[in-house]
Amino acid sequence: MLKEIFRMSWHNITQNKIRSFLTILGILIGVTSIITLITIVQGAIDEIQAKMDSLGSGTVMIQAYGTPLKSGLTNTDIESLLSVNGVLGFSPTISTTIDVWHNGTISEDVAIDGKNEEYYKHGNGTIVMGRGITAYDTENRNRVCVIQLSLAKEWFPGEMVIGKTIMINGASYVIIGVIELDKNSFSYMYSSSDESIMVPYTNVMIISGSSNIPALDLYIDTNGNTEKIGDEIEQKLNEAFNDKDDSYSIIQLDTLIDMIKSMQKMMEYLLIGIASISILVGGIGIMNMMLVSVSERTMEIGLRKALGATPIMIQIQFLAESVVLSLLGGLIGLILGTLLSILGCLAIGVPFALSSTAIILGVGSSALAGIVFGYTPARKASLLNPIDALRRI
Repeated sequence: MLKEIFRMSWHNITQNKIRSFLTILGILIGVTSIITLITIVQGAIDEIQAKMDSLGSGTVMIQAYGTPLKSGLTNTDIESLLSVNGVLGFSPTISTTIDVWHNGTISEDVAIDGKNEEYYKHGNGTIVMGRGITAYDTENRNRVCVIQLSLAKEWFPGEMVIGKTIMINGASYVIIGVIELDKNSFSYMYSSSDESIMVPYTNVMIISGSSNIPALDLYIDTNGNTEKIGDEIEQKLNEAFNDKDDSYSIIQLDTLIDMIKSMQKMMEYLLIGIASISILVGGIGIMNMMLVSVSERTMEIGLRKALGATPIMIQIQFLAESVVLSLLGGLIGLILGTLLSILGCLAIGVPFALSSTAIILGVGSSALAGIVFGYTPARKASLLNPIDALRRI
């Protein structure tokens, strides 16, 4: 029986192709909008989050501007920050520029970055040769250095770099490693130069004449309560600078990621609301067409009732036509939305991943629109008096 009902529904729809297409146009546009917008936004957010993760999830960047009485962070301040439960370690950011003698040549204003052993543990780059700076090097102010791969190729072309000696600030430094920085890392974005030399930060403090650390990265446990850890870090910094305003700044990437996720949800709700207007307009169009159809098919309804069709069967007949119309618009919208999503993601350079949420919302809302807006015309048809209908024959 249901198969026959849907066959008749399809027949009635195809009898008026242009009118049926115009009727489902609102549903089609609404579903296409939902699929396209949500998928592209999801792809963009995923791309941003992936970049944020690669930049250093679990990293808290601290810039210590200081006060008139105190500049930067002292060793005591750093120990206080490391005492926070969930803080795994720190990497200082202290740099200077100086002339460097190498292989019989002098390079002017070369960036010297002070680092410690923690810097190499958190994906800031790849040691392609030799080793990184160790805690022993930092504690003993060993005159060792790690140079970037580009400098190694420029200064010592075709030579074994490890073990070579360069002169920094009049002192000999032995090259112990060659590093290739990750250009997607947060530390690379804030590095002093694309071509720099890394030495123990305790050495850079002496070279630059600094007694305190102007900036550092804190590495925190991402499995813990990152928000609570961030609050405790801020409390320690307030204590270090006596609650002085603008004495420091904090960038916590995990907090930024959470904010992005919240913005994503807000944007999805906003986009769904906008696209739902099209579905609402399409649903009203379906109701209008079905009411017209009931008026046009009054004699058919009367004849079917006279032959034994029950009101519920008449109601199901017209409701089925409404649902088929709306689902047809939903399926076409799904196909168009998918194609537009692929093109949109390619255009803005984000990965394409069709959102299951978008599919469920798009197709589900179209089916719901067919049921809701088709109910009134279907009920009107089922309540039609067969005698009044047959009078028109």
